[in-house]
Amino acid sequence: MSGSEVKKDEAISSEDRRSPNSLGHTETLPPRANFKVGVDNVIFSVDLAQNRLLVLLVMREREPFLGKWNLPRTLVRQGESLEEAADRVLASKIRVKNLYLEQLYSFGGPGRDPRESLEPYQRYLSVSYFALVRFEEAELIDNPAGQVAWYPIDTLPQLAFDHSKILEYGHRRLRNKLEYSPIAFDVLPDLFTLGEVYQLYTTVLGENFSDYSNFRSKLLKLGFLCDTGVKASRGAGRPASLYRFDAEAFAPLKNKPLVFI
Repeated sequence: MSGSEVKKDEAISSEDRRSPNSLGHTETLPPRANFKVGVDNVIFSVDLAQNRLLVLLVMREREPFLGKWNLPRTLVRQGESLEEAADRVLASKIRVKNLYLEQLYSFGGPGRDPRESLEPYQRYLSVSYFALVRFEEAELIDNPAGQVAWYPIDTLPQLAFDHSKILEYGHRRLRNKLEYSPIAFDVLPDLFTLGEVYQLYTTVLGENFSDYSNFRSKLLKLGFLCDTGVKASRGAGRPASLYRFDAEAFAPLKNKPLVFI
């Protein structure tokens, strides 16, 4: 770079750090932050046998927060998209079919990573992703980079970084998606009972969201569940009718609040 180019860059930098305030006086702004961009993945599953909502966590094998648990995360590499980075880190933690990641939110507040205090002007921006996967089909991968485990959402360990905040945001998104999307049927068996649908909703939303008879009546009136004519025993009690989800019948209801919630 020539001397004139260096002086030009310095002048631009100097101008960038000066800004008029509301009174017309010039104020000196802090230097530009140097951002590193990463992804954090909030992966939920529902263990219907135990009535538990689970989230995937990874134990940290290095500082900061050595030995603490965090969400599956990574920094984005050169030439890599955000989605590719999210897929890459998950591919080393879990095997699951048809994983669809939905972008959740961006977190970039100052002080969210303690390494910022060690590197002048360094900041860490995280773009988070969210998914709900079928518990029976999800296989955790033994990983030397950190132990991987499912944790019940109501008995979480202390999480590293601001991952409690990210997880809370993801939990709200999951609850909201149950109100307008067929996401619940992505994690149920292909054939299921109405009791299993109700069990999934109560696991995620809580026991008091609706009584079973009211839930059942409103759900069937929507018309996107097909009775297969087959009955099966699922635990104690009489055999129950098996249903399947009809995506075509659900299409007119897409992006509308489901009235049985």
